[in-house]
Amino acid sequence: MAADYSARHRGVSFLAIQNGRTLLEQNEKTAHKIYSGTKAFWDLAALAAAEDGFLRLDERVADTITSWRSDPRKAQVTIRQLLDFDSGLEPQFFLHETQSGDRDTTAMRARMVAELGSAFIYGPAALQVFHQVFKEKLRGDSPTHYLERRVLHRLGLGSQRYLADHAGNPLLASGWILTARQWAKLGRVILANGAPVISKSSLAQCWRGTAANRAFSFGWWNNRAAPNGREFDFEQMLIPKWQNQDWHDACLCRDAPDDLVACIGSEGQRLYVIPSLELIVVRHADGGSFSDAHFLRLLLGRERR
Repeated sequence: MAADYSARHRGVSFLAIQNGRTLLEQNEKTAHKIYSGTKAFWDLAALAAAEDGFLRLDERVADTITSWRSDPRKAQVTIRQLLDFDSGLEPQFFLHETQSGDRDTTAMRARMVAELGSAFIYGPAALQVFHQVFKEKLRGDSPTHYLERRVLHRLGLGSQRYLADHAGNPLLASGWILTARQWAKLGRVILANGAPVISKSSLAQCWRGTAANRAFSFGWWNNRAAPNGREFDFEQMLIPKWQNQDWHDACLCRDAPDDLVACIGSEGQRLYVIPSLELIVVRHADGGSFSDAHFLRLLLGRERR
């Protein structure tokens, strides 16, 4: 029923795996853009780098980006706040575009538009600042090479579509193209408590949330406000300007387990993982209307009459 609902709403591929067994697969080998699903892979690299001692998540960005020391607000921003999108930095959505400039330099010049930790501001600028920090922390190794060696190789994945600018900086917020089977490999990391990439305690960073948005950390959305949270479409909430978004008590589906987590990409791309059910579900789509809550109720047999 969930697969049929997905297909009726411009779904392209569907894959459900439980306890390592494939329940249903449709076009699972068709590669498709995952848009913001890209973020979680880079966040996984950040967590790995913290484990490896290259950086500390709660260190100040200005310790590495010296130009930020002269701005009283930028001087206080931490790496964690860049990755959680609560640094107060403007989003700079134009950085998604293929351009001739230097994304990292442009992002480092972005304005602070909110007080530290007070607002969830989802956009590429914060991640490009992190990329610049990452470059300097690795001291000669490139973030892309580190990602491939430390994360992707362990997942059985190779080089990706990085959408690099003319300075060679990849776009961290979007751009990858994966099959459902390939994206599901990230889901297996969640079910394995981080293995074979990071430890269970490092993975737990992804479920912390922030005061600005308890439903998001490190590229992952969570359902921990269920069953009593405010159920609404997360992808639709990201469309208005950040000042008009309300993430208070947000949950994807009140009738889904509270340990449900998801990677959400534009135009209906989804990777859902429910550890308590040992379940991984991947959906690709070409836009169209789509309700996470309704889909999840159908998936779990909890649709309301």
